[in-house]
Amino acid sequence: MYDVAIIGSGVAGLSAALTLKQLNKNFIWFGSKKLSYKISNVEKVTNYPGLISVTGKEMQEVFLRQIREANIEITEKQVTGVYQMTGSYSILCGQEMFEAKSVIVCLGVESVKPIKGELEYLGSGVSYCATCDGMIYKNKEMTVFSSSKEFEEEIEFLSEIASKINFVPLYKDAKTDFRNTEVISGMPTEIKREGKKMYLVFKDKEIESDVIFMLKSAVSPAVLVPGIEVDNGHIKVDRACKTNMEGLFAAGDCTGRPYQYTKAVGEGNIAAHSAVSYLASLK
Repeated sequence: MYDVAIIGSGVAGLSAALTLKQLNKNFIWFGSKKLSYKISNVEKVTNYPGLISVTGKEMQEVFLRQIREANIEITEKQVTGVYQMTGSYSILCGQEMFEAKSVIVCLGVESVKPIKGELEYLGSGVSYCATCDGMIYKNKEMTVFSSSKEFEEEIEFLSEIASKINFVPLYKDAKTDFRNTEVISGMPTEIKREGKKMYLVFKDKEIESDVIFMLKSAVSPAVLVPGIEVDNGHIKVDRACKTNMEGLFAAGDCTGRPYQYTKAVGEGNIAAHSAVSYLASLK
């Protein structure tokens, strides 16, 4: 069992990981080894202490070098659920389960809000994780809704196992030459289910398939962590980054505005120290 699990590899997660490493805690960090697509995509950062007028890619390289020098590993598994147990938390990644005494949630904010029916059918025709649930629908028709270029590796994986992919990208310069793939334009408004078939509804059409994958940079905290208290889509925390759930902390954009790197770094550090204090209280 780990002392702490960090969920999210933006700057809040990075700050928490560096602090926990310094404090010699046994932790697991879930995220992307490229960190955050939002970081690398920024044209220029001018208000980050110590880095003078850098691009997002330059900032990303500094962060990645710091991670390597600190000998910190990032576990590239998508967390699909965080469940409070007696004295610990279970973190679900598809079919795998990890255990930690405490959790720091650094989810960021949803780039695309849930559409009608999305949460209703989550787990029964709607999935947030291509690598977790893709094989369940092998040789079937899939609809893939993607909000970011960062998910194209997952779409590539699905295209290799699906009979057909209906690909709905919400970003510019999307890769479109996946195997067995038809690109669908437009913004969906609703998800429906009739029998075993799923329907992604647009203003002027409906796309039928066996499953709908909603690939988004962040998901609703209330969906990921049952029981967590939210306010207007943000996780409610106090000044110690504590949530309403004992042993669970949150940091970064998911706790509310301002959506600033400097604020996220500070909260990541605070959340890590709060987690360490919580661990000490268990003894």
